[in-house]
Amino acid sequence: MTRRGLLLILSSPSGAGKSTLSRMLMAWDPTMRFSVSATTRKPRPGEVDGREYWFRSREAFQAMVDQGQMLEHAEVFGNFYGSPRAPVEAAMQAGTDTVFDIDWQGGQQVKQAMRGDVVSIFILPPSIAELDRRLRTRGQDSDEVIAGRMAKSRDEISHWAEYDYVLVNDDVERSFDNLKTILTAERLKRERQPQLSAFVRALNEEFEAR
Repeated sequence: MTRRGLLLILSSPSGAGKSTLSRMLMAWDPTMRFSVSATTRKPRPGEVDGREYWFRSREAFQAMVDQGQMLEHAEVFGNFYGSPRAPVEAAMQAGTDTVFDIDWQGGQQVKQAMRGDVVSIFILPPSIAELDRRLRTRGQDSDEVIAGRMAKSRDEISHWAEYDYVLVNDDVERSFDNLKTILTAERLKRERQPQLSAFVRALNEEFEAR
């Protein structure tokens, strides 16, 4: 029996561990695909169209939005970002799960577009002090940028109750185990296995043939 692929949304404030858990999940199950976003920003050195992002002009991006070809989209710092619908739907039909690393606003748009095909998980830090420590130990951002990320985190965390599952990432291995458990259970749900009805009919036919 084959099943329909699901859409797994992972959201968290910056520094809570969303990207780390996404990478661990993809390594655990290489059959999963990561949703590649489209953007109107210019490629950075080393970036490849279709790998990091689908790079599009503002006109082409807006045309995709107008034609309903985006599952979600938003403007961030003057550039548009969004998730193209076609590759996601093709993966679902093939029984392939897609991972989305997006914020709560994008997650809400995807849920509205795809309804029962979405599983959403919000990842919380164990404390705000630990969140601040993780951002600083990464060594990637200035104090000003870190302050901005921390200020934004409060609003992001306020949307935790809009998700199907919530994980407190105090230990990354334990959080990863819980993430795998959620995904395994969701894959086994009856409504995600469209051939079950035909399978049960065949079982009943066996009963009648005895």
